[in-house]
Amino acid sequence: MENLKFEGVPQRLDVFVTERETGFSREFAKKMINEGRVLVNGRARKPSFLLSPDDLVTITLPETGKSKAGKKDKEDLEAILIYEDKDMLAISKPAGLAVHPNDSNWMRRPQACLMAEATVVSMLLKARPALLKSGVERLGLVHRLDRDTSGIMLAAKTKEAQTALQRQFREREVAKTYLGVVSGVPAKKTGSIDAPIGRASGFKKIKVWEYGRDALTEFKVIEKTKRHALLEIYPRTGRTNQIRIHLEFIKHPVVGDKLYGGEPAARLLLHAYELIFTHPSKDKKTSLSVTPPEEFTREWARLKQQGTET
Repeated sequence: MENLKFEGVPQRLDVFVTERETGFSREFAKKMINEGRVLVNGRARKPSFLLSPDDLVTITLPETGKSKAGKKDKEDLEAILIYEDKDMLAISKPAGLAVHPNDSNWMRRPQACLMAEATVVSMLLKARPALLKSGVERLGLVHRLDRDTSGIMLAAKTKEAQTALQRQFREREVAKTYLGVVSGVPAKKTGSIDAPIGRASGFKKIKVWEYGRDALTEFKVIEKTKRHALLEIYPRTGRTNQIRIHLEFIKHPVVGDKLYGGEPAARLLLHAYELIFTHPSKDKKTSLSVTPPEEFTREWARLKQQGTET
């Protein structure tokens, strides 16, 4: 909580908050005011309220740390934590959980992520507030997953670990394996999709585009029915939505992919299964994996049953 005495010519409350709380956009300042986190002389006011000399403005930012001891829900990092040491941690991200808020306020002022829906970064900040003083950027993120993709994610706890892991992802030294269920069965058991990805002028959706950035995805069929296949997928590059775009490109979209032509399902049937990387301080190859969650295996079982009935 911060108490500030206003001085000077009359000024809008949202403008004052934006200027004093460096890193917050004006829209975010309005959100804080509307949520009652900003009071003037102990009273809630509208963002347009004009401050006068000697007005006392009280600003309350969200607090870090765990909310309730022992609480186990989607906001509890411990419930999805699969590995942790002094350098890094790994989680099993559920499908439907975004990695970070859409707006950029949280990158300038990390506490801002606590005022939006639950995300991976808000969970990290609540459970590991020491990250704020560790020197890491973006609360330790070194890579990301789509909101609707489940699976393994890494986060760094020190600046040195973050630099080392980011370099490995950037230099394509991290071996990534995904599991995905697609419509149709590829003609061959193994395949490679080498097609550039980008956003053409006038299009909102990223797609295969001749002037896009290079992108390579390899895959192997590990199980199939008459109408679907379960693939192991190996993205050799790390473009946004790469796997989903490439599989749509070869006419085998991921089941449940509303954006890229997948048939309806309870969820996107794409799961980040395994990461193999060099540990940032132990300097040895490390493999971490997460088995697909029940809702993934249940949907695949449904599709296999559907295949036997046709």
